[in-house]
Amino acid sequence: MKNTAVLLITCPDRKGIVAAVAEFLYKHDANILHADQHQDAERGLFLMRVEWDLKGFALDPAEFPRRFSPLADRFEMRWRLERSDHPLRVALFVSKYDHCLMDLLYRHRTGELPCHVPLIVGNHPDAEKWGTFYNVPFHFIPTPPGAKDEFERKQLELLAAEKIDLVVMARYMQILSADFIRRYPHRIINVHHSFLPAFVGAKPYHRAFERGVKLIGATSHYATEDLDEGPIIEQDVVRISHRDGLEDLLEKGRDLEKVVLSRAVRWHIDHRILVYDRKTCIFD
Repeated sequence: MKNTAVLLITCPDRKGIVAAVAEFLYKHDANILHADQHQDAERGLFLMRVEWDLKGFALDPAEFPRRFSPLADRFEMRWRLERSDHPLRVALFVSKYDHCLMDLLYRHRTGELPCHVPLIVGNHPDAEKWGTFYNVPFHFIPTPPGAKDEFERKQLELLAAEKIDLVVMARYMQILSADFIRRYPHRIINVHHSFLPAFVGAKPYHRAFERGVKLIGATSHYATEDLDEGPIIEQDVVRISHRDGLEDLLEKGRDLEKVVLSRAVRWHIDHRILVYDRKTCIFD
């Protein structure tokens, strides 16, 4: 596991930001490993990500907010500090389709996703076998009609007990309430089986097949109160021909869903994403 700190910054664009941040870190003996920035000229915004080695860093991370605040105030920064030696705690939500869940659990087992996965929540019991196989506790919480408040209360209690940082909807086919989403702002990642904004909602592959599309896609995005309208993190597509039937679209789509969801989760736990307005900036 790496022993680094990551500073993420959003502020009005002006001269001297990069120099000021670099000088601050240099004065505290930081060895900068990665630095990247982006200017959104239309919005007059500056976005930045800096990662440095904590070995030899002369400033206690607990003291960082107090010492960095004067500089942040001068440039009107919204900022946060993350540490790679504090892996995020991730909860996986799933319904009947388990391909995304299986893919994430495998990538986690092999070390590709450096995080903790303390629980799986399912509204069907079908995926419990994967929790058993990967030694991750599975919690079956059914979702009967008219009982949304009750089953979400149980889910939120589990998440609070396990101090969850990120919720991943691995083909969890339920719409989360506004209250649930407000508790985890930009900390719920969903995968939609369509190249958004096309074919929002249910059965997008069926509607794509009916329209005779030549490309299908999948989209990972942060969940918001507006269904399938959250900031997009990653998308991918595959070409379709007239010879492909509905089952072919479903099969090809499953491969895309796994890829775009795992990328989004990896970028989030690596602290590479900044959200602004309805967009995301994904740093290399």
